[in-house]
Amino acid sequence: MTTAPRFRFAPSPTGFFHVGGARTALYNWALAQHLGGTFVLRIEDTDESRNSPEWTQGIIDALGWLGINSDSPQFEGPYFQSHNADKHIAAAHRLFEQGNAYWCDLTSEQIQERAKASGKQGYDGYSRDRGLSAGPGHVLRFRVPQGTTIVHDLVRGEVEFANDTIEDFVLLRSNGSPMFLLANVIDDIDMTVTHVVRAEEHLPNTPKQQMVWDALGVTPPIWAHVPVLVNEQRKKLSKRRDKVALEQYKSDGILADAMVNYLMTLGWAPHGDTEIVPWTTMVEQFRLEDVNHSPAFFDVKKLEAFNGDYIRALSLSDFIDACQPWLTASDVAWSPAQFDADVFASIASLIQTRVAVLSEVASMVDFFFLPDAPTDDASWTKAMTPEWAHDVLNECAREYATCDWNHDSLKLVLETIGTNRDLKLGKVQAPLRVAITGRTVGPPLFESIEFLGRQRTLARIGVALQRLG
Repeated sequence: MTTAPRFRFAPSPTGFFHVGGARTALYNWALAQHLGGTFVLRIEDTDESRNSPEWTQGIIDALGWLGINSDSPQFEGPYFQSHNADKHIAAAHRLFEQGNAYWCDLTSEQIQERAKASGKQGYDGYSRDRGLSAGPGHVLRFRVPQGTTIVHDLVRGEVEFANDTIEDFVLLRSNGSPMFLLANVIDDIDMTVTHVVRAEEHLPNTPKQQMVWDALGVTPPIWAHVPVLVNEQRKKLSKRRDKVALEQYKSDGILADAMVNYLMTLGWAPHGDTEIVPWTTMVEQFRLEDVNHSPAFFDVKKLEAFNGDYIRALSLSDFIDACQPWLTASDVAWSPAQFDADVFASIASLIQTRVAVLSEVASMVDFFFLPDAPTDDASWTKAMTPEWAHDVLNECAREYATCDWNHDSLKLVLETIGTNRDLKLGKVQAPLRVAITGRTVGPPLFESIEFLGRQRTLARIGVALQRLG
């Protein structure tokens, strides 16, 4: 009888949710769905000094935002590693009784002294045959066997480790608490995990864990170590240096579907000539054997390009709904009384094609709700420096006072003004855009002017002329 596969995702609740962890979670979730298996969430919370309940909830919330929902029949957990401490300790003592582990009383200083004297780094197995029992200050070490350990990895193939390069590692600390490596194995055994899909940084620990699995007489899981994520300098993403928190991208206005799609392509690609595909297609096509083992570049610009495509694919009503958190935030330029939801609904289509992240929306539309154009000195200097800027605005004011009020007429007026000065539209419209919107970039200019209305448009041009002198 074939057992349904069981995948586990085992984060530590010690900070914001890392995008690398999110990618690993999605790989496991896609496999569980594709193979009809189970996704097990295990919170590895044994580091009491760094754990926090809010980080645990943050993990659950982040997974839910990615579509890994705890109410799905394929979702199991969360389990907490700290609840299994008795099982971890019992397994360690069983390994001792079997002869696979032994007690050691050397302090770290003594180990360093012996290493210095021998010229070899690390612990030298001094206590292997001393027959020590448990006692104050004693640690329990695993007796690494001779020979080699071969890890069969679905991403990296067969990876061979020489056992003589692996020191007898600690299972129980001197205070009797289990080491993470032991707890990890026992939890996987207890939860009948069949596949361990995780980041390649865990690969060096895998031969040690496989030895413990073998010593306990249990078949190791199927291993798969996925590529590390790197920045544009090809350095591993670091929370000290890089923007890595999933929550930050969410607050910037990255859509969940865009983030999911982009993360899935970091080390893997869907079939065909486009990377932007629905989740159902990714689930259908995803295979661990197709994952590339080379480092994957986390390109923020590419993520935003993905997001722009997803924003443009939204229905207008869905786009309006998605914008609400940024339109009602406490730091918007307008007061609640100045904002008009109906006005935003009317202009939303102008914005939807121009933004890459939803946090850009507020600065794209603020000039509609403020009595005057926003002030941006850099934009003003850039647009108003040409000597012809004053004359162009002056002529715009005269022509816009009487022309037909629609975006085609408004554009034709400015094109004519520019042609008379041998200026292309893209250049001649800069002073007008800044006078109306306060910035050099924004939504389509002439549609915006049409919606703003003749009176407010002429008033803003007048203010700009006064400022120019």
